Amino acid sequence: MKILKMFKDKTVFSFEVFPPKRTTPIESIYKTLDELKDLKPDFISVTYGAGGSNIGASTTQIASTIKRNYGIEPVAHLPCINFTKDEILRILDDFHRNDIENILALRGDINPDISPKKDFKYASDLVEFIKQNRDFHIIGACYPECHFESIDLDTDIKNLKKKVDAGADQLITQLFFDNNIFYSFLENVRKAKIKVPIQAGIMPVVNKKQIERMVSLCGASLPTKFTKIMQRYENHPEALRDAGIAYAVNQIVDLIANGVDGIHLYTMNNAYVAKRISDAISGVLI
Repeated sequence: MKILKMFKDKTVFSFEVFPPKRTTPIESIYKTLDELKDLKPDFISVTYGAGGSNIGASTTQIASTIKRNYGIEPVAHLPCINFTKDEILRILDDFHRNDIENILALRGDINPDISPKKDFKYASDLVEFIKQNRDFHIIGACYPECHFESIDLDTDIKNLKKKVDAGADQLITQLFFDNNIFYSFLENVRKAKIKVPIQAGIMPVVNKKQIERMVSLCGASLPTKFTKIMQRYENHPEALRDAGIAYAVNQIVDLIANGVDGIHLYTMNNAYVAKRISDAISGVLI
């Protein structure tokens, strides 16, 4: 099933998981999925691996299992910076053979140890190529606080419009911690005549290292309310975890009350945290 149909009747709620590291058996992810499936997400996306690491076979295997064994629609992430057009076509055909109909089309992280290929410079190039050659539902990424490589937010939104015009059917945001930033971004995006559904990407922060790493990678700003939580509970792991969950729940409830198209929860493969949040918002997720 192509995910676009889901947005007609409800607030879409989905999860992101990532394949285990090369040194960890792939079966470890299935314990997480066994717990996530009971939360009945609308779909689960599977990352391709940070920094351009080539673990696409694991991504395909996990995404296929999500659909065939758990009856949940999967989304396979597909970065393009390290692939040729022929390689992308082979990956798309592999997705098709495994009943994967939905793709998150990305440029991908630039790995200093891997020379980028020249066929795809931007995610919009990949989106256009997929639309011209195969039949998939295509999701694009967007950045409420501007992509860190972009000149400014206006330029970033113009590039986002190119991605949508190229064929992106839906968007998912990078994580953010201030809903007002998202609302301002959404207003500017709609003014730019970008009309596709936009899911808000939410990451519940459950430890100090996690937030430091994520902020360094994506440049998300931290509102005063959030930094006070960090300062108060940084030496109390369980209290910080619970405060992080509560903060994410408050974000999500506010977003749903304001008519967000959907919520995409970056689970970090933590089924416990996902369950706590799912339980807390179940009454307002309509």
